[in-house]
Amino acid sequence: MEYVTHLQKDKKLAPAITIPYHELKLHKNIPLHLMASIMSQQLNTKVADIIYRRFLEIYDKEEPTPEQVLATPPETLRAIGLSNAKVGYVHNVARYCMENAITDTKLLALSDAEVITLLTKIKGVGQWTVEMLLMFTLGRQDIFAVDDLGLQNAVVKLYGIRTKDKKKLKERLVKISAKWSPYRTYACLHLWRWKDNVPVV
Repeated sequence: MEYVTHLQKDKKLAPAITIPYHELKLHKNIPLHLMASIMSQQLNTKVADIIYRRFLEIYDKEEPTPEQVLATPPETLRAIGLSNAKVGYVHNVARYCMENAITDTKLLALSDAEVITLLTKIKGVGQWTVEMLLMFTLGRQDIFAVDDLGLQNAVVKLYGIRTKDKKKLKERLVKISAKWSPYRTYACLHLWRWKDNVPVV
């Protein structure tokens, strides 16, 4: 794959670029995926999947519209395992999408930076959450989630970075990631996998 050849030009990153990933794909109903991302925050994948399945069961296993989600009583959402804060954030997303006519068509017409600016206006939605949405729902291939702790740890280990200053570290990581463009999302995918499989020495 083309991205593999490009990323392997970075000799320090190359050990992490092994088995290619499948091509990133666009998924429909982007507002719903944003809600699902909020539901899954700070949960392991198995628990997040269970909660999302319970969420869909509220709507007879059909994907709900923002209008349907906003009309769902908070106690119904809490009953599937969501905290009070997450219930509020999910409702915030639904309300914002309704009030601002947020649709797949509208989001797909925006640049990465424009999507981040638009969606981080929602209380409870931070930049990392939108970056995950860009990667895994909109299929954007040039996203680097600099605030992701797993990515930070992986790059620090691969590049032997010593600084403890968080601001300087992020600046260094952004500079390093620039050479991976336009395939920074794929670099992130490989770094996450490498971090989980790197042998303990």
